[in-house]
Amino acid sequence: MTTGVRPGLPVLCLRSRALPATLAALAGIAVLAAWAADRLQDRPEFDHTARVPVLALGPLLAAAAIGTGLLSHTEELDRTAVRRWWPRRLTYLLALTALTALTAGALAPAVPGHPEQFGAPAMVRNVVGATGVTAAAAALLGARASWLPMAVYGGAVYLAAPRTPGGAAAYWAWPMQPGPEVAAWVTAGTAYVVGAALLALRGPHPSSDHGRGWPS
Repeated sequence: MTTGVRPGLPVLCLRSRALPATLAALAGIAVLAAWAADRLQDRPEFDHTARVPVLALGPLLAAAAIGTGLLSHTEELDRTAVRRWWPRRLTYLLALTALTALTAGALAPAVPGHPEQFGAPAMVRNVVGATGVTAAAAALLGARASWLPMAVYGGAVYLAAPRTPGGAAAYWAWPMQPGPEVAAWVTAGTAYVVGAALLALRGPHPSSDHGRGWPS
């Protein structure tokens, strides 16, 4: 006879959304970003702009890992449960975002220099904004495709953003702006608030393989 303690509902909810795999993915992203930044800094022509690819790609990958963790294998049970699920969804998203922000903080040595030179503040801002876009995509498109909008947008901004920061581009090209750029923070913060609200109220959009439930 087993005498172990049964895990509570919050623990089961986190397990159903593959939190251990998400944590492992975020750890791998941190290692990859540190390695890439180290290689960039070894280049003789290194300057503060050389860290921009790490600032753009690292948060994008972290947000993709978060989006994968938002997938629910009990969508029908979630939507028909007696208790409201949106507080749990919001708590889970905030917990993952806090973890991702801590990961971004751990990446500060990977993006050395002053904040005006694409330092750690820009990394945290990009993580917050990318997470918001991914959360909104999970609510509208489903968790499986939640990584796609930010990947397309981030790639387009990386190619099209002007070299000179500031101005109107600070709003639409916020991932490519220096840390102290207020307009970029406003856009990233707005993206996170809107995405978190959508996910908390609607939950992840049901994907095609959840429409008929899981076979017994």
